[in-house]
This record gives sequence, C-alpha cells and structure tokens, in this order.
Amino acid sequence: MIFELKKSDFHKCMKMLNEQGQVEAKAVIALANPGRIFVDSPENPQSGLVWLGNNDGFIFIGKEDNEPFNSKLNDLIDHVIVPDAKKIGLGCFEGLSNHHKWDQVIEDLFAHRELRSWRQRVYRLREEQYKQDSTPEIEPGYTIVKMNKALYENHNNSISNIEFLRSKILEFWSTPDSFFDRGIGYGVIHGKQIVSVCFSGFVAEGVHCIDIETLEAHRGKKLARMAAHRFVQDCFANHQTPYWDCMEDNKPSVAVVESLGFSNTFNYKGYYFSFDKN
Repeated sequence: MIFELKKSDFHKCMKMLNEQGQVEAKAVIALANPGRIFVDSPENPQSGLVWLGNNDGFIFIGKEDNEPFNSKLNDLIDHVIVPDAKKIGLGCFEGLSNHHKWDQVIEDLFAHRELRSWRQRVYRLREEQYKQDSTPEIEPGYTIVKMNKALYENHNNSISNIEFLRSKILEFWSTPDSFFDRGIGYGVIHGKQIVSVCFSGFVAEGVHCIDIETLEAHRGKKLARMAAHRFVQDCFANHQTPYWDCMEDNKPSVAVVESLGFSNTFNYKGYYFSFDKN
C-alpha cells in the first residue's frame, strides 16, 4: 500500500534523501515549505513521493527497487493525485528523480502514459567564485528594493501590481510570514509596478533555491541579473548558499547563473505526462 504521511511524520523521510539531491525535497520534509508526501510505510518509510507545494513537481525519493511501493504508484496517481491536481488546475505530472537509479524505474512504470523527459541543471555559488564585477548597470527609471513585509502589505498603494509579488511568494510559501522568516528576496520597480523578482523559493539547511521572473515587457534589460546579484550578496552577508535549478535548454537562465560564477554541481532528469492521456 501507499500512505500519505502526516506533517508531524515528515522527518522520517530525511534518511531517504540523496545528500546531493534537490533542496526542494529537503525543504518540504523539514516543513520549511508546503508539500505532501506519500510513502510505503508510515512507521518506517523506505520509498516515497514528495509533491512540492508549489505544484512544480513530484520527487521520487528513497529505494527505487521497492516493488510493493512501485506497483501501487499508478493507482496513487489515477485515484488520488489526478483528482486533487485537477481541482487546482494542474493538468500534468512532472516526476523528478532524487537519484539516477529512479530514472529507469520511472520510465518503466509510466511507459504507457506517453512519457516525455527533459534535463535539469543544478548550480551552487560559493563566495570565492562570485563574479561581482559582472554586475550590470541598471537602466534609468528602475529601482531595486528588498522584498519585505512593508512592500508586501502595500498599505500606501504605491505598487499597482502588488498581486504579482504576492502570488509569487504564496506559490512557494504557506504564508507571507514563512517567507519573511526564512527567505531572501529583491524586486525591481519601474514606475508603480514590480517588474522583476528574485527570491528564495525553497530553503533548507542554509541553502536558498532561487526563483526568478521578469515581466515580458521588461525583459532584455538585465533586470533579473541585477536582482540576482543583490540576492547572492545578501546570502553571503548572512552565511547562506545560493542554489539555482533550471532546465538545461533554458538558455537565458543558464546565461544569468553562469555570469555570476555559479558552478554546475549536478544534473538530473525530469519526466512529464499529461493527465488527459492516461
């Protein structure tokens, strides 16, 4: 059988994690970020599936050759995950391997589902690697601000599109206070709008997984790169480690991360199938 763990039991899954695996899984298990976990045993789990709270993927953790668990995964997806996912508008399953041995298992289990795959790159930045001299000049009319509670609450209505900032934070964090207690973030303001954000999407063990977005009308001005510089400087000032996880073919993101001096520490495979093609 497969069981959904209570949050109070998430800590039992820490032993299953690949130490070199995704920070996102660690953050959910440590209760820093929201998520759900399905396991083979609530008392002594050996294999599990972590559903990230921002709906950005399902991470397979623990033993990959656990036949009692693996044999029930398709039932779990069809009867639990698909109905719950469709309620929140999620139309596909994105499976991520916490270690490479899961890859073949995932391919075999979901071969009947028109399975597709892609590659992810994971980067970290050490302070001695940081290329501070690559900081771009910000164009006139743009201002960089720290993402704090006053900005979020926007009592003076100085930001006309404050829901952009709020929705980004609540995509990853259960409450704004959770983010302000654990995370770091910077926004770029133009006029009365926030047009670019760079902030901690997930945090675990002093490692901050970066999420970054620039509104389409303001792309090509190196705003994301500028905000990222402020972000990593804040990380280093507080003895934290910046971490970046992006698709291998996301050339703009790869260009930004490598311009700051990040090192590619590991890669992993992601898998995708639509819920409408079961």
